[in-house]
Amino acid sequence: MKTPIITERLSSAWLKMPGNIRGIVWLSIGAFLFSVTDVIVKQLGKKFDPTELALFRYGIGMIILAPVFIKMGVAELKTQRIGLHIVRMSLAMAAQLGIFITVINMPLADATAIYFSKPLFTTVVAVIFISEVVSGRRWMATIVGFVGVIIMIQPGANTINPIALIAVASALAFATANVLIRVLARTEPPNRILFYYHIGGIIVFTGPAIWFWTMPAGIEWVLLISIAVLTTLGMTCFVRAFSAGEANAVGPIEYIRLIYAALFGYFLFNEVPSLWTGLGAILIVASAIYIARDEAQKATKVRD
Repeated sequence: MKTPIITERLSSAWLKMPGNIRGIVWLSIGAFLFSVTDVIVKQLGKKFDPTELALFRYGIGMIILAPVFIKMGVAELKTQRIGLHIVRMSLAMAAQLGIFITVINMPLADATAIYFSKPLFTTVVAVIFISEVVSGRRWMATIVGFVGVIIMIQPGANTINPIALIAVASALAFATANVLIRVLARTEPPNRILFYYHIGGIIVFTGPAIWFWTMPAGIEWVLLISIAVLTTLGMTCFVRAFSAGEANAVGPIEYIRLIYAALFGYFLFNEVPSLWTGLGAILIVASAIYIARDEAQKATKVRD
C-alpha cells in the first residue's frame, strides 16, 4: 500500500514543478540516452559494420513502433507523396549511416560538436528550398557557426580528416531531411513519415548488412537492440521536454551532450578533446542556441 502512496506523492510533486524545469530534466535525460547510444555504437563499431548497426536501428525501431502503425491502419498509412518520402528518407538514412561512421572513427566530443552544426545548415537549406526569410543577425550567427566547423575540420592542415567531412555531410543531409519534413507535414501526419522512414531503412540496409554480416554473440545482441531502444526513449524524452517547457528555455540544454560526450570519450576511450575542438564547439553551440531562440521567438509572434 505504501508504494502507490509514495508514487502518487512523487508524481504530484513533479507536476507542481515549473514546466521549464520539468522540460530541462526531460531533455537532460534524453541527451544522456543519446550519448549512451553513441558509446554503444562506438564500442560495437570495432566489430560490426555500420550498415549492420543501421539495420538493427531501423528494424528494432519498426518493431517498437509497430503498434502505432497497426492502429493507424492501411488507409491512414497510404500516401500520395511517395516521391518526396523517398527523397527525405534517403537523405536521413545517409545521414544516420554517416553519423555511425563518424561516432565510430572520431572522438565522441568532435563527432557530437560537428553534429550540432545541423541548425546552421537548416538555415541555408530552408532559404533555398522553402524561401524562408532569415534576418541579418541570424545570417551572422550562421556564419559564426560555420567558422566553428571550419576550425574543427582544420582545412589548412596538411591532411583533412575524411571522417570529419563525412560528419559535416551528415549534418547537411539531416538538415535537408528536416526541412523536407516541414514540406511533408503540410499533408502527412508525423507517424506516417516515421512509417516510411523505418520501412525505407529496413529495405535499404538489409542487403548491405547481410553482405557485411557478423554474427552477434551473447551481450552483443542486447547492445545492438539497445541502439534502437535508447534512440526511441531519447526521442520520447525530447518530445516530453518540449511539451512541458518553452523551446527557448529548454532547447539549449541539449548541448549538455557535448559534456557527456567529452566525459565518456575521456573515461571510456582515452580521448582528450583538443583546443580546436573546444573553440569550434563553442562557436557552433553559441550560434545554434541563437538560431534556436530566434526560431522560438518567430513561433511566438506567429501564435500571437
